[in-house]
Amino acid sequence: MLSLKNIKKSYITGDFKQVALDGVSLNFRESEFVAILGPSGSGKTTCLNVIGGLDKYDSGDLIINGKSTKEFKDSEWDAYRNNSIGFIFQSYNLIGHLSILDNVEMGMTLSGISSTEKHKKALEALERVGLKDHVHKRPNQLSGGQMQRVAIARALANDPDIILADEPTGALDTKTSIQIMELIKDIAKDKLVIMVTHNPELARDYADRIVEFRDGNIISDSNPLEEEKSNSAYSLKKTSMSFVTALKLSGMNIRTKKWRTLLTAFASSIGIIGIALILSLSNGFDKQIDIFESDTLSGFPIMITQKAAEVDINQMMEQSKEMRKEVLGEDTEDESKYPDTNVIYPYNSQENTFMHTNKLTDEYVKYIEDIDGSLLSGISFTRLVNMNLLKSDGSVATPINASDLNLSSYPINLDNSSEGYLETSYELLAGDYPETMNDLVLVVDEYNKIDTAVLDALGIDSNKDEINFNDIIGYEIRAILNNDYYTKVGNYFTLAGNPTDMSEIYNNERAIPLKITGILRVKKDVTIPVLSAGIAYSDELSQYFIEDAKSSEVVKAQESAVYNVFTGESFDKESDRMNSANSNTKENVLASIGATSTPYMITLYPKDFTTKEAVTDYLDNWNAGKEKDDVVIYNDMASTFVSLSGGIMDAITMVLIAFAAISLIVSLIMVGIITYISVLERTKEIGVLRALGARKKDITRVFNAETFIVGSCSGILGILIAYLLTFPTNSILYKITDLKGVAVLNPVHAIILVIISVCLTMIGGSIPAKMASKKDPVEALRTE
Repeated sequence: MLSLKNIKKSYITGDFKQVALDGVSLNFRESEFVAILGPSGSGKTTCLNVIGGLDKYDSGDLIINGKSTKEFKDSEWDAYRNNSIGFIFQSYNLIGHLSILDNVEMGMTLSGISSTEKHKKALEALERVGLKDHVHKRPNQLSGGQMQRVAIARALANDPDIILADEPTGALDTKTSIQIMELIKDIAKDKLVIMVTHNPELARDYADRIVEFRDGNIISDSNPLEEEKSNSAYSLKKTSMSFVTALKLSGMNIRTKKWRTLLTAFASSIGIIGIALILSLSNGFDKQIDIFESDTLSGFPIMITQKAAEVDINQMMEQSKEMRKEVLGEDTEDESKYPDTNVIYPYNSQENTFMHTNKLTDEYVKYIEDIDGSLLSGISFTRLVNMNLLKSDGSVATPINASDLNLSSYPINLDNSSEGYLETSYELLAGDYPETMNDLVLVVDEYNKIDTAVLDALGIDSNKDEINFNDIIGYEIRAILNNDYYTKVGNYFTLAGNPTDMSEIYNNERAIPLKITGILRVKKDVTIPVLSAGIAYSDELSQYFIEDAKSSEVVKAQESAVYNVFTGESFDKESDRMNSANSNTKENVLASIGATSTPYMITLYPKDFTTKEAVTDYLDNWNAGKEKDDVVIYNDMASTFVSLSGGIMDAITMVLIAFAAISLIVSLIMVGIITYISVLERTKEIGVLRALGARKKDITRVFNAETFIVGSCSGILGILIAYLLTFPTNSILYKITDLKGVAVLNPVHAIILVIISVCLTMIGGSIPAKMASKKDPVEALRTE
């Protein structure tokens, strides 16, 4: 079964060479009790360690069931110790922070035996040695004899082929020694037991065979075996320790030094606390900035107008990389900025400016309407059309001067799945938000005030001190189509009917009824309202009116006439056309009576500053490949503020995090030192685990598990303390700035910081963990 062939083993210390085994050859039977005797330094313990795979021989061969171990790898020696060897040590070598049951189960855990089976086998082994009633005790709660019985149970639990006992009674009294020897002799009935002892009486009384050593050589063998053939091919089951087992081992160890672990975790968490607080403040201030930016955006949307403007090319191109590329033909970044020279470069500023008029064609309007609606809270089109409006007191209908109503087109919502601009920016005081083109809304200012001119134009008595909402909700006026509103007199057009009473036109079935369905007021958190106090209507109404007007008589007449068909005046000169949208030009007159659907101005309201960038990218894409005159320039007044505020906040956050991160480096070094101390404290445990078949990587895993626990505790503790500190921090900031709830810890940041804490502590403990795995198991077992 087991054969030693000319085994040699020496230890070298400096220039001194100590020969421990000098060509030892021995054959062992499958089941016998072999006692190895000899004085100290004779080589008997070294022989036992070589047989157990704890120490490697220099030359010769150790043969197990006919299989040579000359080419064994470390993993095979680990598997051999776990599968085939059971160790019984003089000093018991139990793991102090584990229960008796856990100590016995450890070898089977490394073998990968299921929890149920290993628990059953462990109980059977403890029952065999008479300790079934002590399974939940710790080693320090047992007597010496009981601890040796636990060691025997551990050696038997995994059903090894060979039991190696090194002075198993050396630390016991005579009575207990006899009990232990009787137990070992009983084991030897079906296993090979090899015992090293100084006591020749014990050897003669219990052993079947006595082998004596002296100076590394065998001097006698009471029952030698020439050679025994192996019964079967020898195979080994590889061992492994799961990370869960490593966590359990380290967790049990940490429980014995809770306060030290808590203090270590707290010290390690200081950096996490600092970074978590910084991120909390940064997150909170970002939210405050977002709120402020959102308010700012309501007053500074993206505006596109037809109006001619003097454009500084350099400034315009700075705002849009895409426009710089397309208009000026630049494909690379401008490298001429901040030249390192001692000269100046004269230039004519007039050469860098030009008069530009945006061409808001129907194609461009369609392009704008096709934008992703989820990017906008609203979009409004300002058209020059003057709709023909009439009011009635029930008996008399008269025209309304549209300018007195302070008319404006409210932003429409392109994304029906979310709230529109009106819903997010304006509070509904009465009635309902508009739903159809026939719905009007009355917009009041922050004080619920409205200009008397608006009320007078509507025909509502403005002399009262107060007007109830119910007196306004449901109030109706009507829009009259061109063919019903105008009549031709000679070469000119004028109002159809008597201006003092246009009831017949008002009651015409083609008249469009318009009803005030809601009263709105800008919300408190919107600093700059877009809609001024007055009447707001839907762009859909404008488009309906324009589509009908295009085929009306007055429009056709104006298109062919070279003068104003209402006044007979000649149109303004070409040089005056750039000055005003209200100038007397043929285009403006046609637009006012609905001849064109092209808006004079388009206003886009991005939902936030993130979507604003996507909107501007979409607008820039239109300009790709266009000639300079065909480029559409937009005005984004908020862009500079956004980049400035966001950049400053990010820079401050990064600097503060960099300072706080220094403590993380200190924590990493401290964890390395603590782990190294733990390695020194658990050296004997390392030896025991290696004797039970644990691989080097398993030992590394044990200490990695310990640093994982410390890192997790550190991270969680740091996040908890940081979260608690946000309350006094918010209280102080509120007193200073009147800002509520600034410090808000983002859960994502918290999780990331815990992960960072774990990673850093594991990095800090990785070197000591590697050192632990490289410890010699024999030397580790001798450590006290």
